[in-house]
Amino acid sequence: MGLYLIYFAILLIVPLWAQSRVKRAYKKYSKVPSSSGLTGAEVATRILHDNGMYDVRVEESRGVLTDHYDPRSKSVRLSSQNFHGTSIAGAAIAAHEVGHAFQDEQAYAFLRFRHALVPIASLGSNMSFFIIFAGLIFGLNNLILLGIIFMAGAVLFQLVTLPVEFDASNRAMDQVISLGIINNNEERETKRVLNAAAFTYVAAAAVAVAELARFILIYLGNRE
Repeated sequence: MGLYLIYFAILLIVPLWAQSRVKRAYKKYSKVPSSSGLTGAEVATRILHDNGMYDVRVEESRGVLTDHYDPRSKSVRLSSQNFHGTSIAGAAIAAHEVGHAFQDEQAYAFLRFRHALVPIASLGSNMSFFIIFAGLIFGLNNLILLGIIFMAGAVLFQLVTLPVEFDASNRAMDQVISLGIINNNEERETKRVLNAAAFTYVAAAAVAVAELARFILIYLGNRE
């Protein structure tokens, strides 16, 4: 009973807490202007150009917190508020996405590994539950095992995402400090925004591992 309570706490509470944490941090620091007065677009462009990366575009993306780096088109895409705004949150997020552009440029090993896992992760996310539940319904333990293998690919993707995101945040901090985009008094706030965002990936990985562990236990129980 205790293990099930821990499982459901991880499955339900942790993701909600992570999402609320990032929303609170973003809401708070999106209202705090940065000392540099640069928009998110200007922050991203400055970091890119200072590092000789003139082939990466900085574009506006619709929606809220839709910021991302697209390696296919070599584009840093920032949500409208961060693209045009001059807040600490916008500067932090813009720098973080540029961090992914650096990883792509330098063929960062974990990023390349994550890209290679995309087809496996997509298949695992879409198919694993159907395969596992079909195995449970028809009492086919080998089918459950097959579903677990598919799910393991998706879980591996989540785990590999963690060093990718933390590395991008570390690169972001190095750049905004070295280029004077933030001052010493703003370092703590910038880290809070980046840490809150990173924790959502930690939460997602924890949920994925908990799900995988549950089905592995079911599989082992059926074998006995």
